[in-house]
Amino acid sequence: MQNSNILISGASIGGPALAYWLARRGFNVTVVEKSPALRTGGQTVDFKGETHRIVLERTGILHEVLKHQTGGTDQQIIDARGRRLATLPGSFTGGDIEIGRGDLSRILHDVGVAAGARYVFGDSVTSLTETEGGVHVTFERGAPRTFDLVVGADGIHSNIRRLAFGPESRYVSHRGHYYALADLPERFAGPALMYNEPGRMIAPGGPKAGAFFVFAAGELSFDRHSAEDMRRVVREHYRGMGWRSAEILAAIENVYLDSVSHVRLDHYCKGRVALIGDAAYGNTLGGFGTGLAMVAAYVLAGELSASGGEHRAAYRAYEDAFLEYAKIARTGNAGPFLAPVTRRGIRMRNWIFKYRFLLAAMMKVGDRAATNIELKDYA
Repeated sequence: MQNSNILISGASIGGPALAYWLARRGFNVTVVEKSPALRTGGQTVDFKGETHRIVLERTGILHEVLKHQTGGTDQQIIDARGRRLATLPGSFTGGDIEIGRGDLSRILHDVGVAAGARYVFGDSVTSLTETEGGVHVTFERGAPRTFDLVVGADGIHSNIRRLAFGPESRYVSHRGHYYALADLPERFAGPALMYNEPGRMIAPGGPKAGAFFVFAAGELSFDRHSAEDMRRVVREHYRGMGWRSAEILAAIENVYLDSVSHVRLDHYCKGRVALIGDAAYGNTLGGFGTGLAMVAAYVLAGELSASGGEHRAAYRAYEDAFLEYAKIARTGNAGPFLAPVTRRGIRMRNWIFKYRFLLAAMMKVGDRAATNIELKDYA
């Protein structure tokens, strides 16, 4: 087999899924991850429709995923006095199968290691130099190595995309909102709630994290590797908000903040480098990122195996399948939906959950898009 030595950057969802499939098909796979260990916790992720379920089945993890599923949690949308205005149903936020991101990552990591994939934590790629026969890779800590192929599965702020395709500003557009996830002490445990004021949403106890925030803002400057700096930004943008916001903001811990952004590329492969998941077609809070990453891993590994490792043919087949399927991530913008910038917008959003036929129509469109690909049986 050609090109059997493959480097994957990123150990969240798409990277471990691809590592499993490639190792199972006889490739020599190394996954490099900047974090010092497999990241646990984080928000819940979900799968929608028959296509996602088939990929989970073929990956051999459906039973384990179902054992750890969280189940969609209904969320009460309230006013400043705590009175219920509408109910956001768990089926809307949780899809058909919902699971903690950290749990899914661990499950994929474990089956990948069992299949023969190798993981290197606490390191990151610093340069890529493509040669006629491979890609010479340097690392922050490890010794340089040459791989046949490199795959970026390292998220919207992809390091591999930056090194191989160009600066992030060419491909990632800010959509006018930010989101944050944070832990809260036990005393805040209780029903899942959501409170809005124009341009701001706060949701303690909800299905995404201990506390979930979405707020409207232009592009901000902050240190994405400093929880303290991210907490400062969140507190600044929620200053003066009503209900229990001040109490919640005083207690938040382990804050993660990022922009609601959209990745747009005309091609996901360049030379010997390919991108999958959010690195290629991310749409923050769009609701389909995890399913897209899992399907992409299945398709790319299958095409590389079917071509005997001939990357040009495999990359073309992967792009042919995904340029259409990934349109699911091109249209939606969850920011204005979760944190409308006017009171009228908040009322209109709440009507969708009061009148279930509107909600059913929205969910039907999403379910149809999630199955808009014909899966080959690469076995």
